[in-house]
Amino acid sequence: MVVNVPPMGWNSWNTFNKNINEQLIRDTADKMVSEGLLDCGYEYLVIDDCWARRSRVDGKLVADPEKFPNGIKAVADYVHSKGLKFGIYSCAGMLTCAGYPSSYDHEFVDAATFAEWGVDFLKYDYCYKPQTVSGDVLYKRMGAALANCGRDILFSACTWGTDETKKWIKTTGAHMWRYSGDIENCWNSLKDISMRPNSSIKYSAPNCFCDLDMMTVGMKSDNGKNMTGCTEDEFRLEFSLWAMLGAPLMMGCDVRNLDDSARSILMNRDVIAIDRDPACNQAFPLIGKNRYEDDYKREKVVYARLLENGDYAIGIFNLSDEDFFSFGLVQLDTLGLNEGSGKTLLMRELWTGETVKAENGVYGSNVPPHSCKLFRCKVVDI
Repeated sequence: MVVNVPPMGWNSWNTFNKNINEQLIRDTADKMVSEGLLDCGYEYLVIDDCWARRSRVDGKLVADPEKFPNGIKAVADYVHSKGLKFGIYSCAGMLTCAGYPSSYDHEFVDAATFAEWGVDFLKYDYCYKPQTVSGDVLYKRMGAALANCGRDILFSACTWGTDETKKWIKTTGAHMWRYSGDIENCWNSLKDISMRPNSSIKYSAPNCFCDLDMMTVGMKSDNGKNMTGCTEDEFRLEFSLWAMLGAPLMMGCDVRNLDDSARSILMNRDVIAIDRDPACNQAFPLIGKNRYEDDYKREKVVYARLLENGDYAIGIFNLSDEDFFSFGLVQLDTLGLNEGSGKTLLMRELWTGETVKAENGVYGSNVPPHSCKLFRCKVVDI
């Protein structure tokens, strides 16, 4: 199985945690279709942790009969009937993160079970890792099991970036990999994850995408953690940054109750097109020294990315609590458009539709706190 563009879909964990059941999944599948989310590219519906019984039956994982009385295959069949793809969760450690049976030492049995059920996506976590086995070996085991199970199953590695994941993950067959811990529905969590991708994005590539975690866009619930939530501008920044960096777009909100604001963000096809640009060229930061150092952190960041048709995507992100302004925020020579080229950029902002032309080799703008601007730019004559 080869995954050429970042996956898109929905995962149950952010909003529902352990409170999942068959009817929730069916209702979510219905809404993903009726709301037009599937048409936008959100094709995977993934059940996270807490779906299984507390012990195996005849050596195999079995669904909790109270949550899923008809079993997982029946749920997968329903999801497939809606034109969606179905995903499930397991773990490389001794137990799942919530203490349920994991796939450690059962990789080939579980991969075969998942294939029988019609699973299309496996999120594979890293809790309770045995100290006697290295992380790369654990993920190679499941990668080999999935590759030999007789069904195409997208392999989503959730190692949180630990044990230098980025240096070995491409040897495991994983199609996407987490570079950070869990996101939470508050600005501080979003800011922390947003400030740290520079040392990881250079390892992101087709068929092995760097995953910034499920998005919080549209979330109203926080699983009882008393999180403060995020504003519309903050959600827009999150979606823009994930797209700018070419990360998987996995929703974590309750799609059964989308409000107009969340709908307008999650279904912005121009932004989605940036994320899923066929070239999958890496984004690169435009400001600061030593831009790819592991300890490089900046609250005001500008990324650029060359797109497949010759356009540029440019994202300006203000993670600080003060305005972000500069006359020379974007310097065209850093994009390869030097003065002698006779070229400049016609820049269309993808949230407002405003179009401006860069002049004198630079573009400057004011970006308020906790917000962003995201442009698709055409190379034109001066």
